[in-house]
Amino acid sequence: MGPEKTKVILADDHGIVRAGVRSVLAAQPDMQVVAEVSDGNAAVRATADNRPDVAVLDVNMPGMNGLEVLKRIMTNDPKHRVLMLSTYQEDEYAIRTIRAGASAYLTKNSPTELLISVIRRLANGRKYIDSKLAEKLQFNLGSGPEKPLHSTLSDRELDVLKLITAGVSLTEISQKMALSAKTVSTYRARILEKMNMQNNAQLVRYATEHKLLE
Repeated sequence: MGPEKTKVILADDHGIVRAGVRSVLAAQPDMQVVAEVSDGNAAVRATADNRPDVAVLDVNMPGMNGLEVLKRIMTNDPKHRVLMLSTYQEDEYAIRTIRAGASAYLTKNSPTELLISVIRRLANGRKYIDSKLAEKLQFNLGSGPEKPLHSTLSDRELDVLKLITAGVSLTEISQKMALSAKTVSTYRARILEKMNMQNNAQLVRYATEHKLLE
């Protein structure tokens, strides 16, 4: 018998993305995908059932987004090693996921070689934080007027902000996030209040300037 393989679970609501990552990992002699799921609730169950060495989670998933899944997983067992995958280049999500207990954060356009090396690194009990993100993390430990306005938003509010500024209607947001239209409207009102803005156009301009859009 050969050495024990690193057990990985994949959680992403896009089948093509899961298939691509699974194909990359299947080609590695030291890795094995033991489960793959398409939503947040299933990701929590799969992690508890399979006890993977590394969980690879999409930041955006229906029902329960990746940040919520991460927090649930880490509450169940703080020793879990979680790699967050995202389409977002903006650092705010990366900072929030690392603070919530993620061991690494990569964008989906990262080289496959980096994905493989980071999973191996996590399986060996280490973390991966690139130098740029480490600098941002250090900066965000402080509090002052230089911090971006969107850093004051909750995780849910940040999700709603990104969807609003991407042109998604409140009705579509409520369906996508499994929330009532009234709740989404409340989130929008809180976002405008916290960021001292009056309308969606100002939010879109801000999101563009701060590279919050995908």
